[in-house]
Formats: sequence, structure tokens, C-alpha cells
Amino acid sequence: MPENIGFIGLGGMGEPIAANLLAAGHKLKVYNRTASKAAPLKEKGATVVSHTADVGTAGGVVFTMVSDDRALEEICAAKPSFVERLGAGGVHVSLSTIAPATSKKLAEAHAKLGVDYVAAPVFGRPEAAAAAKLWICVSGPSASRERIRPLLASVGQRTFDFGEDAGAANIVKLCGNFMIASALETMAEAFALAEKNGVDPAGVADMLSATLFACPIYQGYGKFILQGDFEPARFRLALGLKDVNLALQTAAASEMPMPIASLMRDRMLAAMAKGRADWDWTAVALEAAESAGLRKALAR
Repeated sequence: MPENIGFIGLGGMGEPIAANLLAAGHKLKVYNRTASKAAPLKEKGATVVSHTADVGTAGGVVFTMVSDDRALEEICAAKPSFVERLGAGGVHVSLSTIAPATSKKLAEAHAKLGVDYVAAPVFGRPEAAAAAKLWICVSGPSASRERIRPLLASVGQRTFDFGEDAGAANIVKLCGNFMIASALETMAEAFALAEKNGVDPAGVADMLSATLFACPIYQGYGKFILQGDFEPARFRLALGLKDVNLALQTAAASEMPMPIASLMRDRMLAAMAKGRADWDWTAVALEAAESAGLRKALAR
């Protein structure tokens, strides 16, 4: 059944997700801070609005895909806000990678207005979003999780349900991004070790990614690292640092040490200091090569 959907945030991930919702036959109101990014969706039938509140329809659904916790909290607290416009029976689906504590706080605030908050962070790059091949984690009120299930099916290949706790899906997302960041470091160190000892790192990558580590992360990111394919960014290094920091903050609140995450934070900070904030986060691998004397560190 077609839904009245609002969508806020039309960046590299948001725009193709919104396009797939349109293609599935839903009515869509969209907002983006840079209005020109909404033009392709307007051509496909979306209604472009000039204020975040205007995406909300009474009892409808609003998706948000914004960069960080602060941006999400600001649009939820705007006066007027899309949350107020949704009102009783409305559902806010947050696709962003944010702290679980932020999701819990927003869920409590939404509930006072009769709105359900559902966390639904996604795994996948923009090309996966365009092909509706995202992996989606979801948590929040059961009735709303069931309501949005067909919507998520139109933008992803599988949805994984983590229950009622609003922050649970965000925990899963942070775990996944931490593991990807850790894989970038292990590949960088392994490739540097091979090169320092006269072994072709591309051959090492080919062998290991076809056998012991035959999975998309090692196959895809390994290729990007070896090719030095860091621009344009598929996922900005600055956002990778944001996610590692969120993992560390959540770990500290849980009284849990994460020494590898601490290492990744420092690696990413070093890359940021060299002007690589807007490079792809695989550029963090240059830190291992430079430390080994295999590359000259170049600030930008």
C-alpha cells in the first residue's frame, strides 16, 4: 500500500534511497539543505519542500539520512518540526549512523508526540543504495517495524531485526563500521610487510582475498588500498573518524576497553592532520605505508 513519505538528506546515500522509494510507487516529499540536489527526484515526481517540517504528513512516515547526531537532533528540535507534523501514528525512520544514546533520547521525545522512532542504519556504498542492495539493521516499536518493512524491502536486499530497543540497531552499525576500520588497518600493515620484504602486495591480496578472506570487505577495500583509489570518496575519512569516536564513546559508557578502536582513532586523526578528511576512508592505510618508509607523507 502506498505511503505518504517524507525524506530529509539527499546526499550520496539519501538520494538513491529516496529514488527507490519513489520507484516503488510512494508519494514523496523531500528536503535537502542544498536544494539543487533534489532536482533529479523532482523530475521523477517528488515534491521538493523548503523547510524540514514540510516533509511531514499527519500519520505518515519520514526518513532521515543526515551526517551526524547533531544534524539529526537539530532537525528534530526545529520549530516547527517534522516530528510535530507527523503527530500521532507517525513514524520517523532514522537511517543515519549515530550514537545509540541519541536514538534513545529521540525515541523518548518522539513518544511524547505520539510518534514512533525507528533506527534503521544501513550497510552499503552509494552503488548498493542505487541498486536497492543495502543491508539494513532495524530496532524500535514492533508495530512500526512491521509497518515500514515493505518500505525497507524496496531499498535493501535484507533487513535484520534487533527488537524494541531504539539504540540496538545503532550498536550493530557501530560494530560493523569498527570491524571495517580494523580490516583497513590489518590490510595496510600486511601489504606494507609484504612490500618491505620484496613480495608483491597485490599478489598477497589476490591470494588471501580468494581464500582465507574471501569476502566483500577484503576484496573491495583491498583493491582500493592497492590502487590508491582515494578520491573521490565513497565514504569520507572524516565520517569514518566520527563513527570510530562513537564506538569509543559507547564503549566508555559501557566500561569496556577498545584498544584497536583507539589505534584507529589515532590513525585517522593523523590522516586528518595531513589534509585527508575528504578522501575515502581507505586512505587511512597510507599511515602504515608511511610509517614503514614506503611512502612520503604529503600534507594537502
